[in-house]
Amino acid sequence: MAISRARGALPRLSIRNCEAGTDPPALNALAGFSFWEVVVDLAFEKQDGLLPAILQDETSKEVLMLGYVNPQALAETWKNGEVHFFSRSRNRLWKKGETSGHVLRLKHMLVDCDADALLLLVEPIGPGVCHEGYRSCFFRELSADGAARIVAERVFSTEKVYGRPEGQ
Repeated sequence: MAISRARGALPRLSIRNCEAGTDPPALNALAGFSFWEVVVDLAFEKQDGLLPAILQDETSKEVLMLGYVNPQALAETWKNGEVHFFSRSRNRLWKKGETSGHVLRLKHMLVDCDADALLLLVEPIGPGVCHEGYRSCFFRELSADGAARIVAERVFSTEKVYGRPEGQ
């Protein structure tokens, strides 16, 4: 799968129309199968140029975090295989792990039926994804009365990684 971009257009996910025995060479092993082009126009315009991206560990299937991507973040992710986001609070692109070293390697990308949300299956490099020191950003369980309780253990020290006290 690759991103194609017409001049002035938003990125499109596409798969080339291939028949076994044609380019790419890896498809030669699939003699007798035909692959048809699939193009998905991602609906960046629905949410002010951003798409929510759910990140899930490819192996364990644990949901790790939710981030937002714009066309540039998506292009950088495809380009180098490590997940990039658009930070709404900092108003800039950022690569997950640029400070901590805890990067996320993209393994697969899925798009929902409305083309306005992504599911990124990743290989996490490092002990955790959450900036509060947890493996997942989803480490609190909410009860019906709104009370939250922590249901996971910290897996790294935010003081050592970010130079700030735990929980900040």
